[in-house]
Amino acid sequence: MCGLAGFVARMAAKPSLQWQAVLQRMGDRIRHRGPDHSDQWIDADAGMGLVHRRLAILELSAAGHQPMVSASGRRIIAFNGEIYNHADLRQVLQASGTAPAWRGHSDTETLLAGFESWGIEDTLRRCVGMFAIALWDRTERQLHLMRDRLGEKPLYYGWAGDALLFGSELKALRAHPSWRGEVDRDVLALFFRHNYIPAPYSIYKGVWKLPPGTWLTVSQDDVRRRELSAPKVYWSVLAAAARAREEPFAQGDAAALVELERISSQAIALQRISDVPLGAFLSGGVDSSAVVALMQAQSPRRVRSFTIGFSEPRYNEAEYAKAVARHLGTDHTELYVSPEEAQAVIPRLPAIYDEPFSDSSQIPTFLVAQQARQHVTVSLSGDAGDELFGGYNRYCVARNLRRKFMWMPWAMRRRLAQAVDAWPKWLLNALLRPLGALVPYFRVSQPSDKAYMAAEVLALADDGALYRHLVSHWKDPSSLV
Repeated sequence: MCGLAGFVARMAAKPSLQWQAVLQRMGDRIRHRGPDHSDQWIDADAGMGLVHRRLAILELSAAGHQPMVSASGRRIIAFNGEIYNHADLRQVLQASGTAPAWRGHSDTETLLAGFESWGIEDTLRRCVGMFAIALWDRTERQLHLMRDRLGEKPLYYGWAGDALLFGSELKALRAHPSWRGEVDRDVLALFFRHNYIPAPYSIYKGVWKLPPGTWLTVSQDDVRRRELSAPKVYWSVLAAAARAREEPFAQGDAAALVELERISSQAIALQRISDVPLGAFLSGGVDSSAVVALMQAQSPRRVRSFTIGFSEPRYNEAEYAKAVARHLGTDHTELYVSPEEAQAVIPRLPAIYDEPFSDSSQIPTFLVAQQARQHVTVSLSGDAGDELFGGYNRYCVARNLRRKFMWMPWAMRRRLAQAVDAWPKWLLNALLRPLGALVPYFRVSQPSDKAYMAAEVLALADDGALYRHLVSHWKDPSSLV
């Protein structure tokens, strides 16, 4: 990964060591994102400063260094991520006669050429990859912030004094001398509900995450007025899902499996393109095993795979990973971690994640990444497989609940829920326990709890409320803050 940070100040100024020092501090805070190279770019007349930290993946020479200036000199880019189809985009530019005289083979240079030829939105729509981009237009004196379709790469922005700050991590923004950072208590409620803070919010007031699939344009006038327009959408997961429902795959399950393997293999092939050593995280589950299997099928050498093991059998997946690695023939590395070693990671988590994030998987994720970094620079994983393919239990639960209850008018469901809630726990248990022999749902020690849970669902107004109910870890977080 790489890292970027910068600011647009309300008042322009002449070049000064102070600005360079501020950018240096902002870049130093995210040095872990890019240890290979760092540089700055300043447009003093426009009040704009940009710093980049590079982890070299493609084009290891100075031709890939950032911030990078376009061939025309008009645009300057700082980019974190990877454009997997950038070689194809170069061919399109070459065929149209709009390609510059290439200085190297980095995807950063390809992005700049795309913005010069196609503009912001068209270029983003053509890109296949993960990215967070800051692009400065010297002619229009505008800053463009962009984020990939699913938000794989982070990008924050917000106000601090007379400046708009932006960066890959909040710790870069906190390094600016005007930073104050007031915790947003309303956002804390979102955190307690979801166990993380969803975009566009951040833990601080006046600071936001750029939503996935959007870009934001900021002019000097916007900064002077301290007003920002809403981000523009170039891709929407909801729109993509709606199109898929309107035009479903109609060739049958067998053809669907063949097409899925083709698309997945193509995605893995694109993501394997690298000028540095590459490996994969392997847990032994379906998602990571599928990724590693596709990698090994395409590689003439044994793929480097990595897993974390725990001595406690309930939490140990290393044996499954070892079995998969043996079957696929990967070059497999295990690291068994003691409870004390896992606990030692916890004090570091606030610095690693910047914001509250309540998922215990962050501990093994950090440990396996730390282990893999000793051998490879890039590692693929099976993260988001459950989201893409409906792997969580709640998807089945939502479908079943909708079929059983949501067909009734809401007024009827609400009254039924109120009736259930009015019954005392002891009486519900006495009535429902005999039903356990006929209804598996009530075959538990406290069937009243199941009845009250069903009443909660009955009282929900619509599908949206049902979804929020199922993804909420705390149903009424406002009571906590």
